[in-house]
Amino acid sequence: MEAVTEGGWSSLPVPLSPGVLRALRELRFHQMTPVQSATIPLFMSNKDVAAEAVTGSGKTLAFVIPILEILLRREEKLKKMQVGAIIITPTRELAIQIDEVLSHFTKHFPMFSQILLIGGRNPMEDVEKFKEHGGNIIVATPGRLEDLFRRKADGLDLASSVKALDVLVLDEADRLLDMGFEASINSILDFLPKQRRTGLFSATQTQEVENLVRAGLRNPVRISVKEKGVAASNTQKTPTRLENYYMICKADEKFNQLVHFLRQHKQEKHLVFFSTCACVEYYGKALESFVKQVKIMSIHGKMKHKRNKIFTEFRKLPGGILVCTDVMARGIDIPEVHWVLQYDPPSSASAFVHRCGRTARIGNVGSALVFLLPMEESYINFLSINQKCPMQEMKPQTNVLDLLPKLRSMALADRAVFEKGMKAFVSYVQAYGKHECNLIFRIKDLDFASLARGFALLKMPKMPELRGKSFPDFTPVTVNTDSISFKDKNREKQRQKKLEEQRKEREENQGKKKFVKNKAWSKQKAKREKKKKVTAKRKREEGSDIEDEDMEELLNDTRLLKRLKKGKISEEEFEKKLTGNQRTELI
Repeated sequence: MEAVTEGGWSSLPVPLSPGVLRALRELRFHQMTPVQSATIPLFMSNKDVAAEAVTGSGKTLAFVIPILEILLRREEKLKKMQVGAIIITPTRELAIQIDEVLSHFTKHFPMFSQILLIGGRNPMEDVEKFKEHGGNIIVATPGRLEDLFRRKADGLDLASSVKALDVLVLDEADRLLDMGFEASINSILDFLPKQRRTGLFSATQTQEVENLVRAGLRNPVRISVKEKGVAASNTQKTPTRLENYYMICKADEKFNQLVHFLRQHKQEKHLVFFSTCACVEYYGKALESFVKQVKIMSIHGKMKHKRNKIFTEFRKLPGGILVCTDVMARGIDIPEVHWVLQYDPPSSASAFVHRCGRTARIGNVGSALVFLLPMEESYINFLSINQKCPMQEMKPQTNVLDLLPKLRSMALADRAVFEKGMKAFVSYVQAYGKHECNLIFRIKDLDFASLARGFALLKMPKMPELRGKSFPDFTPVTVNTDSISFKDKNREKQRQKKLEEQRKEREENQGKKKFVKNKAWSKQKAKREKKKKVTAKRKREEGSDIEDEDMEELLNDTRLLKRLKKGKISEEEFEKKLTGNQRTELI
C-alpha cells in the first residue's frame, strides 16, 4: 500500500478514546487518509460537515469514529430504546458493509447497541428486533427507515426514540438523490430533532446535493479532498493508483474478448458491470459455461432476498467474478478487487467514476477496463474533459476463440437460455436509448445485426426500435423457435400445458364465424382517430415532418372526439364539423 496519509491518529487535536484506538490497531489502520484528517476534528467539534472526496478514500471511518466519540462524550448516557446516531445509505450492500465496519468498534463499547435496517426481509422482524435489543446506532436504507417510523400501531414508537439523536450521516448523498429517495429523506428529516450534528458524504457534488446541504445542514463546513500531484490541479475524480483502460471492438467481438481476458486472469478478483438486470442474468450464466474453475456470482437490483448473501459471500472470496449492475457501483468496499470490467458503459459519466472506484481503494493499486463500440470512441475524450479521467488504450487480443456459435447452441438446447438472451437484447437496446450522453450513444447509429450476433440470438425480437428495419447481415436459425424446450422438466411441462390449452382454443374457434358486435359509428370513428393520433406521434418521434395543415386537422378532429365522448355535441354535429378529408373518407 502506498502512503496516502496525513499523519497518525495521535496527531488529531482531540484525542481518541482507547477503545477506538484499539479497534484501529486491530483493523491495521495506522495512519489517517486526507479525508479522515480533515473531517474527524470538525465533526467532533460540533460542526456540520459536507465532505466530497474521491471514491475509495476512507470516508466510512471519517464518520464512524466521530459518531462513537460524540456518543461517548454525552452527559446523559443513552438508554436501550434511545437512538443516538443514524447512518443512511442508498443500498443494502453498502449498509451491510458500514454495519460490519461499525461492529469492529462497538465490540469495545458494549454499552452501545447497533441495528441494521434494510429491505429484503420482513419489516416486523426489524420491529421485534428493535423492541428486544434497541438500537443506539442505526444503519439503514431510506425506504426501510421511513417504513419503521410509521409502525406505531405495531408497538414501535421510533419518533420518540430519535428525540435523543446526536448525529445524522447521509452517506453517498448524491446516489441517495439519484435513486429517487429525496421524498423518503425529507420525510425522515421531519421526524428528527433540529439540534443535531449532520454529516453529508459524497464522491461527487451535484445541484441536488447542494439543495440537500442547504435544507438539512446548519452552517456546514465544506470539505473537498482531491488527489495529490497532477490530480490536485485537474480535480481528477478517480484514484491516482487506478490504471484506466479502454478497448474498442465490434459488438459481435465483445463477448469473446471478455471471456479471453477472464481466462487470462483466473487467479484474480473481478467485477464485471452490465447495463441491465436481464444482461446480468444472461451473461452471468454464459460466463459460468465458458470460464471454468472460477467462482462466478451474479447480483442485480431485482434480486430480493439473495442479494445480501451473495454480496457477503463474494467479499470473503480470495478470487472470482461478480457479474453485476450499478447496484454495486457506489461505496461498496470489496477487498482486493484487481479489475473492474465495464462490458457496457454506464448511463452517466459519474457512474463511470464510481464503478472504477471499486478497485484501487485506500492506497491500493487496481485496474479498470471499459469495452466500447467503434461509434462510441469519442466517449474517451468526453470522460477526460467531464470527469478528468485519464485513459489508456488496450488493443483487442488476436486469435481469440469464437464462442458465439457455442452460445447459440446452448440457446437451441435450452429455452431458458434462448429467452434470457432475447430479454437481455431488448433491455440493452431500451437502456441504450435512455443514455444520458445521447450525443455519443445514439440508438439510430447502432449496428443491430452485429449486436444481435454478439448476444448470440437465434432470431430478431419484435420491438418498436426494430420496426420497419431489415437486417441482411443477421442470419436467423431455420428452426422454429417455438419448438425449443426447457431443460427444466417442470418448466417444460407447464409450457406444454399452456400450448395445449391454446391449441384447443384455436380448434374450438375454427370454422366458426367470428362474431363481431356492431359498434356505434362514433366508437369506430374514435378508434380510427386514436390510431391516427398514435401514428402521428410516432412519426414526430422518428423525426418525420408532418405538414402543419395536417397536424391542425388532426388536433381539430381529436378535440371534436373529446367533445362527442363527453356528450357536448351529437353525432350529427360531429359529422358536419369533421375536416374535408374525413368527410371524403366517409362518403
